[in-house]
Formats: sequence, structure tokens, C-alpha cells
Amino acid sequence: MTETGFRAPNVCNLVGITYRQLDYWARTDLITPSIQDARGSGSQRLYSFTDVIQLKVIKRLLDAGMSLKKIRQAMEILREQLRTSQPLRDVTLLSDGQTIFAAHSPDEVVDVFRKGQGVFGIAVGPVQDELEGEIHELYPEIESLRTEIAATEAGST
Repeated sequence: MTETGFRAPNVCNLVGITYRQLDYWARTDLITPSIQDARGSGSQRLYSFTDVIQLKVIKRLLDAGMSLKKIRQAMEILREQLRTSQPLRDVTLLSDGQTIFAAHSPDEVVDVFRKGQGVFGIAVGPVQDELEGEIHELYPEIESLRTEIAATEAGST
């Protein structure tokens, strides 16, 4: 079964780039079409849906002020990570303008430029929930006090 591809004019419209940018990125291997590359004069490149997603991410990183050199490095590393882990839709890219982080889940954030070195992160909500549960379990009288205070506040309004 052959995958239907997106031709260059359609890709340019979807991504919001010029044909010249797309051509340059393909010729310099920033992103090459995975369905069909150009094979001489008159042939057409055909990009997959995943290629178009990557191109749109590249465009957004450029719009956010990242240099093409850093984007190129990040995309190479990110593609390598994606070959061995999760699909693109499960990755969130974060940037502070200097580096790019890939978040595969709330618990896993990776510094893309440091070849997948983990970044320490804490989701505060789950910590709060865990602490409230532990307090309730260890000190049930605090929960009854909290219930009394809430009832008193509700009666005074």
C-alpha cells in the first residue's frame, strides 16, 4: 500500500513557509520527504503527514526565535529519540530560547541538546494530593477540624 503524500505547494500552504524555504530544508537535510524525494528535473517531492507535522514544528520554533542551527540539532536528536520511544503527538517541546526540552509526559522532560539528559521536574498538584492524603491518614482530627471550620464559615455567610 502506498501512502498518499503532500506535494510541495500544499506543504508550503499548510506550514506557512515559502517554496524556497522548503527546498532549502530538503536540500540541506533538515527534513527530507519520507514518501518521495525529488529525482531530477520535473519530479515532485511527496511529504508524509508526519513530515508536515515536523515542518510545522520547525516553523514554530523559528517564529519563537530559535536559530536554524539549533533547530537542526534538535530535530536530529528528537528524530533519534522518536525512533525508539513515543509518537510525535505525545511529545511537547518547550524552550527558554537557549535550549529545547522534549516532554514525553508530566514526569519526563529531556534536554534535547544534551542528548536526552533528563531534566528534574516536579508536578505540584500530585504532591499536594499526596500530602493531603497522608495528613488525613496520620492526623484524622485535622480533617474533622477542617470540616468544622468549613461548616462555621458556611453558616456565617
